[in-house]
Amino acid sequence: MKEKSIELLNKAISDELSAVHQYMYFHFHCDDLGYDLLSNLFKRTAIEEMLHVEKLAERILFLKGEVEMKASHEVQKIHDVKKMLEMAAGMETGSVKDYNEWANDCSKNADSASKKIFEALVDDEEWHYDQYDQEMENLVKFGDNYLALQSIERSKSIGAGKPTE
Repeated sequence: MKEKSIELLNKAISDELSAVHQYMYFHFHCDDLGYDLLSNLFKRTAIEEMLHVEKLAERILFLKGEVEMKASHEVQKIHDVKKMLEMAAGMETGSVKDYNEWANDCSKNADSASKKIFEALVDDEEWHYDQYDQEMENLVKFGDNYLALQSIERSKSIGAGKPTE
């Protein structure tokens, strides 16, 4: 029972670590381009994914397992914002699918605590997906003007002598 849960929890850690790395990569590039809204979205999501790793690791340790800290994927070097958002939405959709399945697996193995963790992660990942989906809709609706407006806002702040993050 607990071995299967530990395996699934470690798989989730691998996926979450990959998401942290990917989202921070996107954050750096969006920040460099002056796209503050998107940069902050990627950064905030990466931090939330780090908190997921912590929850998963705590459960593994409670089950007396070994926490494996290996990312499941290499960072994709994507610089196009639309492709970044598409990839992020796809990652979140994949996580929702996996976590739903793994919650059911934990339930079958009489591990309701791990099941609850996976169910809570599903809620978070669906929220992340919704945010990326909304940003993709904004790009479609407003085109490159949407990105230009983000850069202009940063320039206005710099011109006014306000520090940027």
